Amino acid sequence: MSAPTDIGTRRELFVDAALIDSLTGGARQQLQHPQPREVVMHFDEPWEGTGCGYVSVFLDGDTYRMYYKGFAIKVEPGKIVSESHDHRYTCLAESKDGVHWTKPNLGLHMAKGSTANNIVLTTGEIGALNVDAAHPAIFRDENPAATPDALYKGAFRSDGEHGLVLMKSADGVRWTPLVDHPVITAGAFDSQNLVFWDAPRGEYRAYWRTFPRGSSQKGDWHPEGPRSISTATSTDLVHWSEPEPLVYPNDPREIELYTNTVTPYARAPHIFLGFPAHYLERSWGDSMRALPDREHRELRSSAQMRYGTAISNTLLMASRDGVTFERWPEAFLRPGPERTGTWNYGHQYVAWQLVETPSTLAPDAPNELSFYAIENYWTGHAGGSSLRRYTLRLDGFVSLNAPLSGGECVTKPVVFSGEELRLNFATSVAGDIRVELQDSNGNALPGFALEDCEPIFGDAIDRLVTWTGKGRLSEIAGQPIKVRFVLRDADLYAYRFAATE
Repeated sequence: MSAPTDIGTRRELFVDAALIDSLTGGARQQLQHPQPREVVMHFDEPWEGTGCGYVSVFLDGDTYRMYYKGFAIKVEPGKIVSESHDHRYTCLAESKDGVHWTKPNLGLHMAKGSTANNIVLTTGEIGALNVDAAHPAIFRDENPAATPDALYKGAFRSDGEHGLVLMKSADGVRWTPLVDHPVITAGAFDSQNLVFWDAPRGEYRAYWRTFPRGSSQKGDWHPEGPRSISTATSTDLVHWSEPEPLVYPNDPREIELYTNTVTPYARAPHIFLGFPAHYLERSWGDSMRALPDREHRELRSSAQMRYGTAISNTLLMASRDGVTFERWPEAFLRPGPERTGTWNYGHQYVAWQLVETPSTLAPDAPNELSFYAIENYWTGHAGGSSLRRYTLRLDGFVSLNAPLSGGECVTKPVVFSGEELRLNFATSVAGDIRVELQDSNGNALPGFALEDCEPIFGDAIDRLVTWTGKGRLSEIAGQPIKVRFVLRDADLYAYRFAATE
């Protein structure tokens, strides 16, 4: 028998099977799906263009910050499709609620004959680096050792020497090189490439575009095989471990992953969540012709077939070591109902980093998670691309689900700290959840048997579990136990042992 997992007081999710020993009856892990909300941003300024995207979003104090690429993709009818190489910027937007966004007039960089814009970085030489500002990933560095001049950091594709380059900023607006050379060079980098501080492990981690059979000779990258993802770690952002390709033992398909958006989940930072864009080239046929924007789709295909036939949506994957991921084969965020600006190359590329936002249901409803996904990418519509917000309940990526006829889940042995057990769950009016605590051999612990548990029903983010027996959780803290969840017409999203509130 393997050693028990020490979960302490951390929150555990059902995004993987790491702690699941058995599922019986009708119990199963159920993939959930974000719900569409409003369009929060139209990239319609002259310096933005039809190809805006590669969005980074995070809460900075009491202000939400959004960084994105300003990028123009030009279509010449019947001839070629060209990317405008003199139109590549990193831009900034801000919000107080995650819904209503403004583009500050920063007055820092000239574009289209004026400095009245929200551009924070332009493509070209910055110090010793040549930076491609249209491939940004920005974050606030939570490393306690981060210096005041480098509270904000960004990873960019180099526009000169091949590789990934890093920038720093004291205010998130004015940027200078962190070091004067690319820090990672083995890869393709033609995507949104990420670097962030991994607090539980005390190191930086990078994720970037590569190809499984690619090769690099003196900075020249020769892609072979499908688009994929590699990772490495560092303690100083300069010296990095050997790159490792991500692996997916539960889903060994060789599929194209365009972006990766891997991040530690803030409410359970020991778990990495990724929302990669699944890129798929399908053939021309009746269904392809029935999709929106057929005329422009055919125009793009006249330059290169995949520009018109590639479509994309978002997957979900989870990891506890940053390398081995449990990847859900089905789409997490589908393209949705056919409408103008959807079902195309670049649709549903999700912004990097999730943010917690107030519920729009009612002032006393619990907060929710906001995702942001691209629409109208490179469709030729006036106003350029746009960004739609999606919402999901806190921790609500995957649930432990059972029908009214019932189902059970028993965990592998765990060791916990604290004096109480709390659940994030939802039931019908007829449904409920009960919890039994067992010893490592599967025997119910006195006072914590199933018949001692008060049935739990409702829909709450953080509900206390109670037992009618006289047992106290603090008396079994620190010893190996199993947790038995018995559900009827219910979804359980997360659980945590905790100190008494």
